Amino acid sequence: MLFLILLFLILVVFPWLLIPLTVFFLFNLLLLPFGFTLRSLFSLLTIPGQIWQIATNRRLRANHALEHATINVIEEYYGPQQLAGFAREDGFFIKGQAQPHIIEEAARLGLRRLQQGEKDLAIHRRCGTSIAAANFLASLVFLLLLFITRHFTLINVLLAMVAANLLGPLFGDWLQARFTTLADVDNVDIVGVEYRVPDFGFFPLNLGFVPTEFFVRTRFYY
Repeated sequence: MLFLILLFLILVVFPWLLIPLTVFFLFNLLLLPFGFTLRSLFSLLTIPGQIWQIATNRRLRANHALEHATINVIEEYYGPQQLAGFAREDGFFIKGQAQPHIIEEAARLGLRRLQQGEKDLAIHRRCGTSIAAANFLASLVFLLLLFITRHFTLINVLLAMVAANLLGPLFGDWLQARFTTLADVDNVDIVGVEYRVPDFGFFPLNLGFVPTEFFVRTRFYY
């Protein structure tokens, strides 16, 4: 909003800038379908491989499920949070401001609830899998429309984006449930939570800053 107000004031003071800005906008609008085509081809070539790498690693999938369960539990108790995460074979990261005991309690509760059969906790709408699914669908729909119509048009881009917004969340949840998470975590235990506070270099002491990165270490029993 502030940017639009500033742009309006600039155009009021320098009205002659309207012509080059309009030309620049129309030029980029014209190139949008071509750029979207390149991005679509790249997505179709790379996203399936990324999903497959996760799908074939059971430890990674289990920790991915635990990461989602931890965030879901926190949001059940405290509402939507600015938290993100990613899984590794030996645990998972949670990034965002939180108290360490909340992260650990949520992780242990999430693990226990998954073991009790609450498989829905393994799914999270803001997961990167869902974003990748939406991108994949948009790319697929756009390229299909391009193949059918044989025209680079802005309408095809808009239709692809609408399809991705409508079907992406459902497709993303399905991918998470089938390929990128594993709710069967009966052989998993949480070792502990490691964290760090912001490091400003010249302050060696902890001055009460809230940690912003956590690593929940897990252990697998066979």
